[in-house]
Parts: sequence; structure tokens; C-alpha cells
Amino acid sequence: MDNVREHRRASADSEKITINLGFVDLGHIDLLVRDGFYSNRTDFIRTAIRSQIARHSDEAGKAVRRAELDLGISHFDRSRLEGIEASGDMLDIRVLGLASIAEDVSPELARKTIRSLTVLGALHASAAVKAALADRLA
Repeated sequence: MDNVREHRRASADSEKITINLGFVDLGHIDLLVRDGFYSNRTDFIRTAIRSQIARHSDEAGKAVRRAELDLGISHFDRSRLEGIEASGDMLDIRVLGLASIAEDVSPELARKTIRSLTVLGALHASAAVKAALADRLA
């Protein structure tokens, strides 16, 4: 049963994506996997993506600095946003990576404290908060 594959749960620091590949490209990947260059298709795809990111690292670094993006994981919990609200300030959130808004943040609090939201990567927030901020997403 060499066609049975084990499914692992995605870790908390990753996001599942789906891509469509041509049959010839997929065949090439399977050939490289079969011949032991990669452990599986995912290993090949991750390696290819990392290679391209490294290849363009100078340009990407300049773009991150130019756009004033926070790199990595940015988490916004209710107490932090309540502090922003109390100060009368608003946030312009710019993240390359993961922006996470805690589940206990209400849509009203999010709207009162987040002026704009730019996320290159993934946004984890409740559906209600995402809907409340939809007009502020860049």
C-alpha cells in the first residue's frame, strides 16, 4: 500500500494552502520524490518556495522596510486594544507573517482601535472581527 499517506495536522506556525499544478510539473516532482531527492511533494514545494524567497531576499527586505512591515507574528489581545482605546490612539497594523487578533476582541473594539490592517501572510481573527475590519483591510 505505497499510495497511503499519513496526514499530519498543520502546526500553529503554518497555514495550509492549495495549488494547482500541471500534470508534467507534478510528474517531475513525483520523479524527484521517487528517486529520493525529497521525502514527499510537500518537502519539494517548501524547498522550492524557500529557494525563491532566498533568491529575492534583497528585494523583499527593501520592500519590507519601505512598507514599514512588522516581520513575524503580531498578536493583539483585548487588554492591549483596550489600552489603545483608553489612550485615544488607533493602530495601523502592517504585518508580513501572521497577524492574530484574540477571540475575546469584540468587533466594536477592533473598529475603535484599528485604523488600517495590511497583512501579507495570514490573519487569524474571528469571522465577526474580520467582517468589522473588511473596509480597513489593504
